[in-house]
Amino acid sequence: MRFRIEELFLDSKSGAFQLEESKIRQPQALERLYLVVALTLLFATAHGMAVQLNGLRQRVDPHWERGLSYLKIGIRWLKGVLHKGRDLFAPIPLFSQNIQPCFASKKKRREYYDAIWFTRISEVKCSNI
Repeated sequence: MRFRIEELFLDSKSGAFQLEESKIRQPQALERLYLVVALTLLFATAHGMAVQLNGLRQRVDPHWERGLSYLKIGIRWLKGVLHKGRDLFAPIPLFSQNIQPCFASKKKRREYYDAIWFTRISEVKCSNI
């Protein structure tokens, strides 16, 4: 969960939009910029998910398994729409659960799957054999 939050923070802050580089200081201008960034983030993320669903992720993400966020996948695909004549997909709803987890490295992937998961036991029944 922490990695997903950091992934979104990185994408929003400097990974995709370089908001710190805007040097805008007027509150009204910042509000407009953040609105445009939020809409762009939503559109590109939904498009990245559509790319994944259509089985085309490896055209924009060179990793064997998904190594980029849906936002970055979407942005790369949208650049291809402009420069390579790729198709623009119809809007889709955002996934409620990640259909393919994203890992920055093989080590992070291994740590995720090797972690011990705890669940709450609500009832224990013993039977006589």
